[in-house]
Amino acid sequence: ALAMLLGCPELDLKMVVTEDGDTTYRARITAKFLELCGRPDVPVAVGVSKPQDAHFNQQPWVEGYRLRDYPGVVHKDGVHAMIDLIMASPEPVTIIAIGVVTNLARALEIEPRIAQRCKFVGMHGSIYAGYGGSKVISAEANVINDVSSFRKVISAPWLDSLITPLDTCGLVVLTGDHYQKIYQSDLRKLRAVIENYEIWAKLVKWAVIEHTDRQSSCLFDTVAVYLAYAEDLVEIEEVSISTTADGFTVVDPAGTKVRAAVRWKDLTAFYDHLVARLLVV
Repeated sequence: ALAMLLGCPELDLKMVVTEDGDTTYRARITAKFLELCGRPDVPVAVGVSKPQDAHFNQQPWVEGYRLRDYPGVVHKDGVHAMIDLIMASPEPVTIIAIGVVTNLARALEIEPRIAQRCKFVGMHGSIYAGYGGSKVISAEANVINDVSSFRKVISAPWLDSLITPLDTCGLVVLTGDHYQKIYQSDLRKLRAVIENYEIWAKLVKWAVIEHTDRQSSCLFDTVAVYLAYAEDLVEIEEVSISTTADGFTVVDPAGTKVRAAVRWKDLTAFYDHLVARLLVV
């Protein structure tokens, strides 16, 4: 998702705040990648850490890389750094949330006014379809892993609130020529993406990845990046949802209204677009 975002001229990346698990470790990955891409102008901020949920599936890639090695700015308090950035911005800020929203919920508790200064785009939930296109909805990971924070964030009075649930983001896998253009690219950022993917595929416990030379994993987060600047390739519905204690986002007329990308108009066109953005130098 970060590699795609860096190739999007519509977006001006102001900060990356790491989320969930060992957020210092995640910040090291982010910092090394940004430096490799020639973007040390982007501040990296360390979010709320949850050591009990930590996984280190990309550790070999950042072995020996320390946050102090990053030539750019590193904020040790990501929540306050995010609040300061939003409140100081002369124009609305778009928040692209592609993980649990613990940081954002904490920020809203400290400074509720940030909601009226931001558009929220999230990779969250399951409206009509679940993982792998299932007709049965799923408790989506970014919701179930912090239900209370998701409830707080989704009900905040954002300038706009838009999500890509599993209905759309859960279908995005690059294969064939689309994938080979990425896999065989000599671009430094894409070599780093593939290196991370191959390391991650060997260590991750919740997914079985057998052929890293033939297809990507599910690229959920890229859809949230896309929705930060365009909506043409998806069908958007305004739905009212309630979030159950076990992490399901169920349609409920009495729930919170949110715009959701619930169907693809043209998934192949999205693949073309995604590959083109990833190949931007």
